[in-house]
Amino acid sequence: MYLTYFNGAWSEGNTPLFGAMDHSVWLGSSVFDGARAIRGHLPDLRPHLQRVIHSAERLGMQCPLSVDEMEALVREGVAKFPPDAVLYIRPLVFATEGLLVPVPESSAFALTLFDAAIPPFTGFTACLSTLLRPDARMAPTDAKASSLYANTTRVLREAKARGFDNGVVCDMDGNVAEFATANLFFVTLDGAVVTPALNGTFLAGITRARVIALLKENGVTVQERSVRPAELETATEIFNTGNFGKVTPCVRYEERALPVGPVATRARDLYFAFMEAN
Repeated sequence: MYLTYFNGAWSEGNTPLFGAMDHSVWLGSSVFDGARAIRGHLPDLRPHLQRVIHSAERLGMQCPLSVDEMEALVREGVAKFPPDAVLYIRPLVFATEGLLVPVPESSAFALTLFDAAIPPFTGFTACLSTLLRPDARMAPTDAKASSLYANTTRVLREAKARGFDNGVVCDMDGNVAEFATANLFFVTLDGAVVTPALNGTFLAGITRARVIALLKENGVTVQERSVRPAELETATEIFNTGNFGKVTPCVRYEERALPVGPVATRARDLYFAFMEAN
């Protein structure tokens, strides 16, 4: 089921939003964010809504709604689904006018909610991509911009052609940035939990920050630092964090099988305990 709020009304199905001359269609000025409703729980909803406003501003747009207004709409929409529904929440801001540079006041808003189960905790496979993430001098890397996903899909297509589910992407300096679709964590041979430091080439994940905080509260320090690709070759665990799957283990990296390890399991358990308590 797809449910979309647009121009003051809710509608079901794939609601038409754009015209052929809209700035967002031919010049790529759209941003979105992703949050979750899981059996009525809305973990970290407001940070996701705040980020869509920030993302819009980074692309020269102006979100027509405040965080409070978006939150009220989200809650209204979630109430239209069954109480046990597991949903993806996607606020979208897109420009309609402007020649090259979007007219901020022309920005439109749509909110879509749809059924999307949490992926099973059985894991995914990944390889090292030959492609790179751009830095902030090349692209709006500090925004969740729709245009950046052309890079993501290229990485995924390359990985799938090699028989893997996902790809590890490096930055312009050859350091590990993230997976194509989510932030990356791993555990070293000596037991350290590591995630690449934020360096402007990939989005600072809201779920990433939540998992780091939850692990720290439970006595697990996460090192945020530069990571070389070779370090993944000896990691005892690799996993990702992101809004769609929250915490998901990597069970094969290149040709090496990996376990669904205790750190990823603990991170997932802590996240869902946090969700149930809020």
